[in-house]
Amino acid sequence: MTSLLRISQTAEESLIAAFFRESEGKWRSERRYYTLPDGETKEMVSIITIEFLETGSEELGQLAQLHGLSDEACLNCGAKVSWESKDSVTERKESKGSTLFGALGTKLYRDRGFATSKPVTAEYYFPNPKTLCLRTEYNGSVFEEELKLIGTNYRTRQSIISRAGEQLMIGQYLEKRM
Repeated sequence: MTSLLRISQTAEESLIAAFFRESEGKWRSERRYYTLPDGETKEMVSIITIEFLETGSEELGQLAQLHGLSDEACLNCGAKVSWESKDSVTERKESKGSTLFGALGTKLYRDRGFATSKPVTAEYYFPNPKTLCLRTEYNGSVFEEELKLIGTNYRTRQSIISRAGEQLMIGQYLEKRM
């Protein structure tokens, strides 16, 4: 049974590496956030840059240390994601930053979460080779995300944020390769 689990994890690691490689580049992300239950919306535009990280890269070593992993080269692969966002309506700059992802088995290690600057982990799986699903839990909240590659120039994303079983926000994104 252990060998079947390892084969499954290895398959997932191959899929995540391929997904990160295919996502590498610069993207324009048009986002709409719905606050529930009132339905208030916020529209954003982000420029996102994704860089594939190989096993043994300095960034993955730092990420492994941050998570207290004993082997700094244990992360299979990863991605560095940088962004700059502005409000679509007011043109006001909203946020700028970056985050690191590193994969090991079916777990993604991150240097920060969506709503925290602390390191977090997410479970991931692929319902098909072009669709990545993530589930992250911290501070009583659950973040479920689906990223789908569409051809070579588009991605869609959907995020659902819940607390105590109640959905608080839905984010929908269309990302175009620049």
